[in-house]
Amino acid sequence: MRLATKVYEVFKDDEAKARALAELFDEIEEAINSNDAATSHDLYKAELTLVKEIEQNRANFSIEIEKVRGEIKETELRLKKEIDLLRAELKVEIEKVRGEIKETELRLKKEIDQVKADLTKEIEQVRADLSKEIEQVRADLSREIEQVRADLSREIEQVRFDLTLAIHSNNVSAIRWLVGLMFAQLLAVSGLIVGLFQYFLK
Repeated sequence: MRLATKVYEVFKDDEAKARALAELFDEIEEAINSNDAATSHDLYKAELTLVKEIEQNRANFSIEIEKVRGEIKETELRLKKEIDLLRAELKVEIEKVRGEIKETELRLKKEIDQVKADLTKEIEQVRADLSKEIEQVRADLSREIEQVRADLSREIEQVRFDLTLAIHSNNVSAIRWLVGLMFAQLLAVSGLIVGLFQYFLK
């Protein structure tokens, strides 16, 4: 392998420097091969220069690598701190949201319980009111029915009395008139009873 190629391989990470050094060594090799102009001393100096360049580049590369490693380490630490901070903030937010949800659940439960209690009271009140109204209607109907019965009893007794008188007086036309009057009164009383039932059962 030619010296120029070796130099290029060593410095290939820096393309421009590797190419320049390779061209330089290529020219040196050509000069040596063509006219023996270069002495062993010059060759030795060139080798020393190359060695120094190589060592310097290695040192520079080491410094750069350590610098990059340090930057990577700092970036990792910074990102870790940011991630930890973000986790802490998210944890606080999550706990806050959980607390708000819990408060909302308790508030809604209280409201539901209150609505249930109010509805229960209203239903009981309506039941009590309906019971009172039903009892009142029953009492009114009972009084009305008793009144109608009493009126019918009086009417019937009056008709019986009138019929008795008519029979004793042998007045046939009067009997017919009294019988018709009795049926008319019975129909009127029956209609009154039906009307009362329909009115109170609405």
